[in-house]
Amino acid sequence: MSDKTIFESRKGNVNCSREELFNFASDIRNFERFIPEGSVSEIAIEKYSCSFRVSMLGTVSIKISEAEKFSKVVYSGNAMQINDFLLVLNIMGKSDTESEAIVTLTAELNPFLKMIAAEPARQFLDTLINEMEKYRGWKDII
Repeated sequence: MSDKTIFESRKGNVNCSREELFNFASDIRNFERFIPEGSVSEIAIEKYSCSFRVSMLGTVSIKISEAEKFSKVVYSGNAMQINDFLLVLNIMGKSDTESEAIVTLTAELNPFLKMIAAEPARQFLDTLINEMEKYRGWKDII
């Protein structure tokens, strides 16, 4: 039996406006710059979808399934051809030059997969928020 499992990042301070972050996140091709070299293979990226291979997970497919202008982008995905997941970027305004972001990963995982996925999922979310905070090229989007 699988239960809904939710992993949530900490709130990150991002050096751009809500509009800039939303525009960046609304085109999956922009995220390629955050993928560490050698961490994935067979990558295929388009504006609204991508797929790639990850060791131990197999092929991961992601697409933008919902977007609320300047506040949220929802990515739906599938890993190992059996596990569907949602990755949600919530964008909050701070000022004209700074915003806040929280990323949530939701998946239906059985207890065994939950135990295996917990640490990699937390590391992924931490890395994503850390990279977003360090990034300064928000205006240089595709």
